Amino acid sequence: MIEKLIEEMNAPRVEDRLAAARKMGDLIRKGEVTRKESPEVNNHVHTIYSFSPYSPTLAAYKAWEAGLLAVGIMDHDSVGGLEEMVEAGKAIGLATTCGFEMRVNFTGTPVEGKRINNPDSDNIVYMTLHGVPLNRVGECREFLKPYRAARYERNKKQVEKLNALLAESDLPPLDFDKDVAAISCYGEGGSITERHICYALAAKLVEISAKGEPVVNLMEEKMGLKLTGSLRDRMLDPSNPHYLYDLLGIMKGNYVDRFFIQPDEAECPPVKEVTAFARSIGAIPSYAYLGDVGESPTGDKKAQTFEDSYLDLLADTLKDVGFQAITYMPPRNTLEQLKRIMALCSKQGFMEISGVDINSSRQSFNCPEILQDDFKHLIDATWALIAHEKLAGKEEKLGIFNDNNPMAGKTLAQRLEAYARAGKAMDPVHPEEIKLI
Repeated sequence: MIEKLIEEMNAPRVEDRLAAARKMGDLIRKGEVTRKESPEVNNHVHTIYSFSPYSPTLAAYKAWEAGLLAVGIMDHDSVGGLEEMVEAGKAIGLATTCGFEMRVNFTGTPVEGKRINNPDSDNIVYMTLHGVPLNRVGECREFLKPYRAARYERNKKQVEKLNALLAESDLPPLDFDKDVAAISCYGEGGSITERHICYALAAKLVEISAKGEPVVNLMEEKMGLKLTGSLRDRMLDPSNPHYLYDLLGIMKGNYVDRFFIQPDEAECPPVKEVTAFARSIGAIPSYAYLGDVGESPTGDKKAQTFEDSYLDLLADTLKDVGFQAITYMPPRNTLEQLKRIMALCSKQGFMEISGVDINSSRQSFNCPEILQDDFKHLIDATWALIAHEKLAGKEEKLGIFNDNNPMAGKTLAQRLEAYARAGKAMDPVHPEEIKLI
């Protein structure tokens, strides 16, 4: 029965997914389904509304199953899954927080034209809008429409360019509608990303050859890709349960640049426009720190330089254009890098928000690093974020950064402490009853 409910939490229809979550929640409350609980939290989990093997409902359950006390949805250019994530959390008894991720341009700022935090593009920055109050989701949906549409059109052109490459290698083309758009939730407010194209390409390669040595031979002989080490071992193993996601990773890391088309300002709006929108709805505009990569602590990034050489200038710029937080992932950087970020957050009055990017079946929802002494404060920050989101949804002035907040005269640290207490005291089954204590 448990396995069937888990399967149903990834069903095509939202109603069926949430019905399964409610049944699972009943079993949890009866003690028939248990877990090993941890203080861990994760504010950066992608779902099928951008790219992921998980619906918002299943993502919430997977986070609960991993022992987490709170989870945050974070899809690219989409708020399609926010309401579902909240309802799923209430059903199973897991605290949730909502946000979305998008790319903006830094034209007209002191760091214009630099490689900032985007491996693919200069001047284009990944930012997150955290703590989106549920009653403002409709405004977010309308705000994102033109950027989703622009990305959709660029992806169609990228598939055309990819198909020309495939033809040169005597490989069959992808059909954008049937192979790419069909595996997305674009029609339900989701987005289409390069990961969808890479997954569709991975599926096509397996379809025309077979998992294991045939796919490896095809990539090496026809596509000019040379696989080594653990990646090659994974591709040679037909029983690998994450086969398509691992193959997707190879395509994204080693082939996308051959058909990638740079996004323009129709797809990536001016940064000041987005930070102003975030603040107008009570969300928290956050810069996603990437950091220079020498030897990656997790082995998931190429050696490359980003914002570290001009981080002080960037922090001043972020403050000037309206950012209120910096988000970072403890497993992805060195302690030295992150201590520098923490110091800048303290200097500039930025809230610190954490999360580990989840978009593959191979990834764990856990982030044990957050339990280390250097990062434990990020757990309290998450509870403060959750309280901010729920309270701002009830009354706009209760947003942490609102000028009319009853604690506006207090320091950010004092406000965060009070909001963290409220978040921890909240009943995750009835988050609407939260109070500032």
